[in-house]
Amino acid sequence: MQTIILLSLLFLLAVFSSLLYLKNKNSRVDKLNKGECPECHEKTKTFFDEKTRTTFTMEVISAKLLKNHGCTGINEIEYVCKNCGLKEVYTQ
Repeated sequence: MQTIILLSLLFLLAVFSSLLYLKNKNSRVDKLNKGECPECHEKTKTFFDEKTRTTFTMEVISAKLLKNHGCTGINEIEYVCKNCGLKEVYTQ
């Protein structure tokens, strides 16, 4: 009986920890897609010039396509933060 309880607790722990890992990974990708660094929390800066009435944006995150695996495959994208130097590669 104790073995069954222990095994069920370990199974639930494994399931919840994997779900927590996937949630954290997806939230990091969402932040990177929005232009915010998950490490240093820098965001895209916008400046407005009154004389020329032009809006300038300074992107903090740059995205680079590493591999494109065809029309039905996945894309590997590298995100680089210009402020802290964070480099992460995700598949989408």
